[in-house]
Amino acid sequence: MSLCDPMLVDLGQEFGVTTGEASAVIAAYAVSYGVLQIVYGPLGDRWGKLRVIGASSLVCLLISLLTALAPTLNGLVLARAAMGAAAAGIIPLAIAWVGDQVAYEQRQEALARLMGASITGMMMGQWFGGFATQHWGWRYAFVGVCLIFALALWRMWLHLKSQPRFVPPTNPLPMLQYWQHMARLLTQARVRWVLGAALAEGALVMGTLAFMPSRLVGHFGLTVAQAGGAMVLYGASGLLYSQLARQSLAILGEKGLAWCGGGLIVLGLSTLALADAAPLAVAACGFSGLGFYMMHNTLQTQGTQMAPQSRSMAVTLFACTLFFGQTIGVAVVARSLDAGWMRETLLFSALGVAVLCHVIARGGQGRVKTHSSTKPLG
Repeated sequence: MSLCDPMLVDLGQEFGVTTGEASAVIAAYAVSYGVLQIVYGPLGDRWGKLRVIGASSLVCLLISLLTALAPTLNGLVLARAAMGAAAAGIIPLAIAWVGDQVAYEQRQEALARLMGASITGMMMGQWFGGFATQHWGWRYAFVGVCLIFALALWRMWLHLKSQPRFVPPTNPLPMLQYWQHMARLLTQARVRWVLGAALAEGALVMGTLAFMPSRLVGHFGLTVAQAGGAMVLYGASGLLYSQLARQSLAILGEKGLAWCGGGLIVLGLSTLALADAAPLAVAACGFSGLGFYMMHNTLQTQGTQMAPQSRSMAVTLFACTLFFGQTIGVAVVARSLDAGWMRETLLFSALGVAVLCHVIARGGQGRVKTHSSTKPLG
């Protein structure tokens, strides 16, 4: 997901385009990843969430090989769009599976553990994307991804062998009824509220922070490898939060997590906009990472409960909206970067995040509490 973030400057130089134009590789991934969420929901219900995750991983492995061979920027953009479409079946279905297995009171901790795994991958992607690009060329980064997917598939196969055979539903919901049911979900005020917050988070935070490595290279003078290494702090801060999620929730509550997370993001974005010293910019990566995962995990937990009777569908809608927001954010920030308005854009995003964290905090107070039949975390 984050492998291309530190590559943008080099991709622009290799293909003779601006950094903003090279960011199409990020937007292509985000939009296909978001749109395909609504397809994987019913597939997970019909064939089993874990089986669909394994199939998606296999397709990702094959597409990674094709991506490494892309001859043009347009070819690379198409390959990244295909990768996003395939990868869309992994994390959201894993989140939905956790929602099925874990009671709401313990779901924040369980999702934080899952988030810790995805953050580790993001950290390695940002670091390895920059390291491989500087020392070997960007194509070798995708070869590395192929090897990681091969290892993940082997582990998934061993796990599925030990599980009871999946029994599909006797009367699966027809696809037309599935779309109709999704449309009915959108008539619920709670669902629209959570999805609106997810759209704003994707645009203001994920869309802006995708250009953090480019900002480190272009404004602060770091090399591509150094920028990728600095982004490890972004992920490491999120990984730290994932290990302290239970304690953080007990001390701060959902409202406090949203406020503190938003405040740290505002601090990080403002530092990137106004500072000139590279050490401050590197520290801003850490602030932003910790803040994002505090705020995002709170909103994501609310997303698993916005329609508990249709959790798979609700989670896929949440992810679809989040990444559609990122696509909007990437498009806007790309134009700002090429026009020389990056500082103003970062400050505007910081202002928007200040409003957003207040909205998420208020939503946490009004969450639906339910004692479902899901089993607690063992």
